[in-house]
Amino acid sequence: MIEIDGIGKKYRIGALREPYLSLRDSVARKTAHFWNVIRKKEKVRHSQDDFWALRDVSFSVNQGDAIGIIGRNGAGKSTLLKILSQITPPTEGRITCRGRIASLLEVGTGFHPELTGRENIYLNGAILGMTRGEIRRKFDDIVAFAEMEKFLDTPVKRYSSGMYVRLAFAVAAHLEPEILVVDEVLAVGDAQFQKKCLNKMGDAAKGGRTVLFVSHNMPAIRSFCSRCVLLDSGTLVMDSSSVEVISSYLTDSNSTRRHSSWEENNQPGDDTLSLISASVSGAGSSLSEEINMEEDVNLQFDLFIRRPGSRAGLTILLYSQDGTLVLSSLDHIPEQLLHTSSDGLRIRTSTTLPGGLLNEGGYVVSLYIWRNHYQVISRVDSALSFRLQDYGAARGDYYGGWSGVIRPSLQWKSTELPRGCDNQDQLRMEKG
Repeated sequence: MIEIDGIGKKYRIGALREPYLSLRDSVARKTAHFWNVIRKKEKVRHSQDDFWALRDVSFSVNQGDAIGIIGRNGAGKSTLLKILSQITPPTEGRITCRGRIASLLEVGTGFHPELTGRENIYLNGAILGMTRGEIRRKFDDIVAFAEMEKFLDTPVKRYSSGMYVRLAFAVAAHLEPEILVVDEVLAVGDAQFQKKCLNKMGDAAKGGRTVLFVSHNMPAIRSFCSRCVLLDSGTLVMDSSSVEVISSYLTDSNSTRRHSSWEENNQPGDDTLSLISASVSGAGSSLSEEINMEEDVNLQFDLFIRRPGSRAGLTILLYSQDGTLVLSSLDHIPEQLLHTSSDGLRIRTSTTLPGGLLNEGGYVVSLYIWRNHYQVISRVDSALSFRLQDYGAARGDYYGGWSGVIRPSLQWKSTELPRGCDNQDQLRMEKG
């Protein structure tokens, strides 16, 4: 369905805009430049101010494939989807698409705040390429999917951010293209609605449609996509099964970080609360050593309260090296700290994962920073990562590997049964 051959996208950093040109001047300039390049009178210049968001990316997608595209922020994922969606042209390379493409790059693009939810369904559907008859036929399904019947005739400017997203995704989810391109739309909405959206995309893939899915949600990628593509600094570094690619991405030696910090002008958060630094350490290990799985694991976060009075906190999400969500934990910052009379208060919050709970292997810590009614103001993916090492204290003489994410040291008790005693007799003896 899609053939991507040597795609590259170059941007000029800090380039000054040219003064306004008429259409005739623009066409004349482009034509002259084209013929000069053909005649080799003018070479295509790659100055030191050029930035390649993508470079020499090639892979193909078959009909019915659900492919995940992962990588760190700035790896080129969104740029690739914008090229596929014909929002921006590539600088080099070629893309061949066989089928109609629908893009969910920015949910809600085209919504008008003064129009009602009902009117915006028709407006947004038309922008996404649906006919009026198609929208009318699917209208009831869209409303039911969004669960917005009560507020359908209310202007969307009065919607909460969650209601806005629900309606926008409901419209986009009922497109029927041959190729569906999705960029991180599951980062918004509550857990139940995210699951509903994921199931909807799964139905599209099962129906023979092709899906390209960008997300930082590794469990969603692993469960939804059988194949995964890993981008790093604009280049394709891995194309294989989702399990292999996610494991490689999460356990990459370059991504192992026991300490992270952010400059003042680049701290995750907003004008009420921001994250200064994060660190993870073992009770008896230095930062250069792997942590003994029998040790407590200490997580520590330094925060900056920029404006007092706002209810706020952190949520940590711990992932194993294959992308499985192991646990999540929510921290409420004490109100006496948040209601201080002075701005610019620096605080430290910490927690401990008990030793002997987790299995050996690699782990990644991601963060949500939230305020007020658990409104997420910033997500920090892969803020920390660490490895737990099994030094054999609980192994006995067994040297094989243990499966599973957790490996608690359970207490076992063995007793001798009297001769001629069956299981029921033993149970009666223990209860008596």
